[in-house]
Amino acid sequence: MQRDEPARRGPRRVRSTDPHTLGIDIGGSGIKAAVIDGAGRMLTDRLRVPTPHPSPPAVLLKVLRELVAPLPPVRRISVGFPGVVRSGRVLTAPNLGTAAWRGFPLEAKIARLFDRPTRLMNDAEVQGLGIIRGRGLEVVLTLGTGVGSAVFHNGRPAPHLELAHHPLHNGKTYDEYLGNEARLAHGRKKWNRRVRKALEVVAILLNYDVLYLGGGNAGHIEFDLPKGVRIASNDTGITGGIHLWDEEIWQAFSAAPVKATGARR
Repeated sequence: MQRDEPARRGPRRVRSTDPHTLGIDIGGSGIKAAVIDGAGRMLTDRLRVPTPHPSPPAVLLKVLRELVAPLPPVRRISVGFPGVVRSGRVLTAPNLGTAAWRGFPLEAKIARLFDRPTRLMNDAEVQGLGIIRGRGLEVVLTLGTGVGSAVFHNGRPAPHLELAHHPLHNGKTYDEYLGNEARLAHGRKKWNRRVRKALEVVAILLNYDVLYLGGGNAGHIEFDLPKGVRIASNDTGITGGIHLWDEEIWQAFSAAPVKATGARR
């Protein structure tokens, strides 16, 4: 299948001399981490462990502590989380158990756990920050355990769009129609037809300039991508976290005053 090359990462306002950052990408099937420099380059191998199920907050925090133990010291932490996040608190966590997570102050808990300033955002939005070029309307869809989504206009994040739980076809949500369970249950051909249909719907919904596909299941796409659709590296789920320390970006994301949680730098 002919594919466009992954897009170049968006403009950076950080310097390679900025403090090293621990990037954490929490997913429904795997939790990944690496240390990145101020330009978003990985300085260590990417570490990964399976996401435990069930995964209430105490279990997840224990896994994070064990996962990052081998990594060198950092000055700050960026985290992508698979759900709706606002002002450092989790509102939904559909693939981890929303009831246990609703209202949980994950940003503050991670900051306290590692004694480092921490910033937390939805995982698709963090990945998008590592992908976008900063021109026009850019959309990110991640295909994994569920479906993540993010929208950017001229490099600035729009209010979070949680497509995962919106009906897409015959009452099925994006998660139910395109998630990993659907892929395994219906097979690759039918799942690919569903992805193609979803791309058509999102194009009508948003009239984007570019749409980037990420997540582990993007690698299972077998059809020629429509114009303006590209597959992006999943490493950006970690490296995009450097942009959470760009104050202009963070102010656009954060409803609260711009202030890192936890220890001072």
